[in-house]
Amino acid sequence: MTAVMRPSASACPACDAAPAAAALAAEQEQQKDARLALSLPTIHCAACISAVERQLNAYPGVKSARVNLTLKRATVEAEHDVLAEDLVGALTGIGYEAHELDAGTLSATENDKAGRDLLMRLAVAGFASMNVMLLSVSVWAGAEAATRDMFHWISAAIALPTIVFSGKPFYVSAWSALRNKRLNMDVPIVLAILLAVATSLWETMLSGEHAYFDAALTLVFFLLAGRYLDYRTRAVARSAAEELAALEVPRAIRMVDGAEETVQVSELVVGDLVIVRPGGRMPVDGQIVEGQSELDRSLLTGETVPVYAEPGGGVSAGEVNLTGPLVIRATAVGEETSLHRMADLVAIAESGRSRYTSLADSAAKLYAPGVHILSALAFVGWYLYTFDLRTALNIAAAVLIITCPCALGLAVPAVTTAASGRLFRKGMLIKHSTALERLAQVDTVVFDKTGTLTAGTPRLTNLDEFAREEIEVALALAMGSSHPLSQALSDAARELGVRPAKLSEIEEVPGFGTQGKRNGTLVRLGRATWVGAQPLAQTSAFLSLGDGAARAFTFEDTLRDGAEEAVRTLLDGGKEVLLISGDSTGAVESLAARLGITKWVAEALPEDKAARVMALTDEGRRVLMVGDGLNDTAALATAHVSISPASALDAARVASDIVLLGGDLSPIADALATARSATKRIRENFRIATVYNIIAVPLAVAGLATPLIAALAMSSSSITVSLNALRLR
Repeated sequence: MTAVMRPSASACPACDAAPAAAALAAEQEQQKDARLALSLPTIHCAACISAVERQLNAYPGVKSARVNLTLKRATVEAEHDVLAEDLVGALTGIGYEAHELDAGTLSATENDKAGRDLLMRLAVAGFASMNVMLLSVSVWAGAEAATRDMFHWISAAIALPTIVFSGKPFYVSAWSALRNKRLNMDVPIVLAILLAVATSLWETMLSGEHAYFDAALTLVFFLLAGRYLDYRTRAVARSAAEELAALEVPRAIRMVDGAEETVQVSELVVGDLVIVRPGGRMPVDGQIVEGQSELDRSLLTGETVPVYAEPGGGVSAGEVNLTGPLVIRATAVGEETSLHRMADLVAIAESGRSRYTSLADSAAKLYAPGVHILSALAFVGWYLYTFDLRTALNIAAAVLIITCPCALGLAVPAVTTAASGRLFRKGMLIKHSTALERLAQVDTVVFDKTGTLTAGTPRLTNLDEFAREEIEVALALAMGSSHPLSQALSDAARELGVRPAKLSEIEEVPGFGTQGKRNGTLVRLGRATWVGAQPLAQTSAFLSLGDGAARAFTFEDTLRDGAEEAVRTLLDGGKEVLLISGDSTGAVESLAARLGITKWVAEALPEDKAARVMALTDEGRRVLMVGDGLNDTAALATAHVSISPASALDAARVASDIVLLGGDLSPIADALATARSATKRIRENFRIATVYNIIAVPLAVAGLATPLIAALAMSSSSITVSLNALRLR
């Protein structure tokens, strides 16, 4: 007889359910879609967007992929087991450079709420001012009594909610300034708006002839237009420190008791063993305990040639492992890594740059108190003369409206927009609102080498010294390697129409080179010490064909288009030019001599570059820094003004004020000339605004500034300033 076991009731059902619920929740968390972010520094057009999105969407497990051309970034929704490095490999396969970014770090930069908010307020102000102006034209044309009062009340109904809504940016800014016991340009603006509205309502209730609703709305519209233009010139600027932090590898492979596990980098501690496979970026600072390979340090140090890595050697976060797997013992993690310290350097440098006082702010320091004093004197004078509060307030409001800095508010953004458009057509994107002002003051230009003055790709220089048979063997060996020198050799050989020799047993030896057998004889292409040769000062790869002496293929970095012209023009223009690079002394000295640069520094660390730029600044120099790598970001942020090529890493582009969209450096000298012209136009606009005030203020103080005169004066000054700015085009 078989006993039947019946389920027994638990004394605590919740106790049984809790572990099951927790396990289910954990499983659901694991099954959640992954949200991945990729930096795409080389995309530049709609065709790039289509190609990247098509490749990503076709990848197994990817649910959706969207590319943002402005941010040069792809956002991917995928199943939880899809890895970012797989997507990077897929994009590399179709010719697009990609880097994984930490999506959580970038969440704050994805929404352009401020721009949309300003544009919406500008549209509301423009629509309302047109309608009120139509009503005002009827009043100016002779509408009287009840008709005039009706038009004034309709104007008030349109103007009041519009001014409350559209004027918010000025109210917030003025209140912030007053709370900190200072004045800015928005304080007289707000005072003029409030006083104009108050006196207009008072006049309307008393059936008065004059109301300034149209002037108040026009003032808000013009100033919002200036504010929006100013915003657009810096809309693409993001925090370089944030971008650097996002470049830190979010995950790593940790070895525990001989087994591998993928963990978040935040879980690593000093002493952990981390595996970095070929093509991977170092997640920590550490020491190599196993494996041989070569490291690409170009983004961090500017070194053009990969560095041999072996047990006992050190690595830094952000370096790329090229040829062989490495096991790293972590010596610094998280905020202690060299990459994170570089981000801190950038953040400090950015805060220093923010202390720059623009021409508009300098004008505001004098203009704001002057306007208030003048309006107060007009009020007191007319009150003592007439003892009529209504008359005194009306004239004080007229003075504030007439002198309100409408022209000043447009003086800088109108010129900046015109100059930015001119430079954009020549291949330069202005990111920061004061970049042109600072560029006009430059007297010293500092260039990085690799990726800036040079293209960062090696070029074979002595192929004609080798016999065709030697080239065929070298090509066969080079085709078996992804090393940059091997790829350069392959490209040069193929251009000659050379075909690879037939070799057997070809293999790449990580950190040394490639070897194979030709008719039973060992042949090698790689490091000098590996083939028994003496190293050269010049970048080289040695070919060994058995017992004979090894011969060297020599390489040099290719000059970027326009580099010679840009340096020559800057030197002819009286600018001091320096070359500061992390590359070897021989490579830097050779390039400096080729370009005619007499002052240069080699083997400079990122901290050294920033310190040198800061030292020049302390000497009173106005430094323009031109660079492209992670090792340049601190110097770019430290400099008075900075430029990076579009091919630069995202972090370098973000740290710079201006981005060079093409591969040609020659527009840099033209940018300096345009900046000087732009600054000249800004000062001319300030003088135009001053002349306008000299003419209009006496009319307002004398009580002759009717709403019609105020509207015409404001419009004419704003239009004149804008037309003067357009001369830059």
